[in-house]
Parts: sequence; structure tokens; C-alpha cells
Amino acid sequence: MDETERAEARFADLETRAPGEILAALLAGQRGALDAVEAALPAIERAATAAAERLRHDPTARLVYCGAGTSGRIGLLDAVELGPTFDWPDARRVVILAGGEGSLLRAREGAEDDAGAAADAIRALRPGSNDVVVGLAASGRTPFTLDAIRTAREAGALTVALANNADAPLLAAGEHPILLRTGPEVLAGSTRLAAGTAQKAALNLFSTLLMTKLGRVFRGRMVEMRASNAKLRDRAARIVGELAGCDERQALDALARNGGAIREAVLDLERERER
Repeated sequence: MDETERAEARFADLETRAPGEILAALLAGQRGALDAVEAALPAIERAATAAAERLRHDPTARLVYCGAGTSGRIGLLDAVELGPTFDWPDARRVVILAGGEGSLLRAREGAEDDAGAAADAIRALRPGSNDVVVGLAASGRTPFTLDAIRTAREAGALTVALANNADAPLLAAGEHPILLRTGPEVLAGSTRLAAGTAQKAALNLFSTLLMTKLGRVFRGRMVEMRASNAKLRDRAARIVGELAGCDERQALDALARNGGAIREAVLDLERERER
């Protein structure tokens, strides 16, 4: 039996405990999830570095996330946030979910067994050597995700595999395996808890390091963000003001001159000061 499915005897009376005690046990499981991510840092670094090498040399290369159930939805969340945070092009971001978009609002757990659907979806993308495919599965045995990674690797794409069980087939299938060994859940088998937290944290680290290596971070700021609302436009002006040492009016003028590009606005103001 996979570690993530095993029941811990010490939690057999979980529902009889006081609410505060239940919460403390659940929180301890979340802390353990972060310990698992810390142990995986070298693997995350290798995967992000390799992914950056592929993606930076081809302006059409794509970052593809695939998964089923909770893992698929966690992958989707990371993928969607790449646009507003780093201005990663929508055309270069693909999400393949077991059960399709309908699985976002209504669980379709049976879809995870449809390996053929995953292989077909990957083949339809016609992945190339500069594409990067990230697959997530707590068990590391999900047929949908496993076949997606196998098919992508056979096509020459770089493959990154995240799983929460040691010796999982998914880890063997991916070129860059990332083991997030979270062990048994406090609520037995509920991998949306520690396993899910570890996956979300690991993807946060992976994608942020990846975008940093692709030049989308400048002086510790997310200068490629899409300033698509009033709050983000205020943030853009604040970043320019902090980095260039200017007032809000100067920051807004510089942003306007540079089409809203934060990095270019900062450098423009610095060049102006040097003249």
C-alpha cells in the first residue's frame, strides 16, 4: 500500500477529539508537508534549471501541466497564475486535466483511469524538444498522468514528475523526478491535505525559480506582472518609485512612456538621472 493511503493508528479516534486537538493534528501534517518540500529542494532546482534551458531558446516552447483530481487542480492554479504574475504568454501555457474543464467544479475521479485520453491530449499538442511537461499525482500511479508523462518524454519533451510516494512509477517515467514524501495523512487517504500542500508549495518554488531564471524578476520584484486593474497599476507605480527613487507622478509618467513596462520605466528614469 502507498504511504499516502495508509491509516495511522494514532489518528483512529480523530473524530472523537476536541476541535482544537483535531486542528493541531491537521496543522502538524501541513508542517510535515513543508519538510517534504525542503528535502526535495535539490530536485526542484534541477528541474527548474533544465526547464529554463529549454524554454528560453524557443519563443514558442510551452509549459504544460497535467494531472487528475486534486493534483490536476493544483497544477491548473500554478499555471493560471503565471500570466498575471510574470506575463507568461497564454499561448505558451497548457493545462491537461483528466475529465477536462468540467472537472474543475465537479470531481470526476474516474477520469484519472483514462490513460488513452492523456496520451491523445499530449499527441495533439505535438510536443517538441523545447516543451516542458509537468505531471503531478500524489500516488504517482495515476494512469492518466503516468501516460501523459510517458508520451511526452517519448516525443522528446522535457518531463518533470511530482509524486508523494517513493518508488512511484511516475517518478521513474519523468526525466526530472521530484519526490514529496509526505507519508500518511492525518485523515487517512485525504491527499488534498499534506500531499496537496506539498505539491502546491513545490510548484510555487519551481515556477518562481523558473521565471526568475527566464529574466522575469528584476531586483527582487515581479516586474513583468500584468497591471490589469487599479490595484496592480498602483503596485506597478510603487515598484517603479521604490526602485528608481522617484515620486508617484514621475513613476506614472515613466510607465506611460514605456507602455506600462516596469523594468523599462525604472531603467528609463535611471538613464535620465545620469544625463
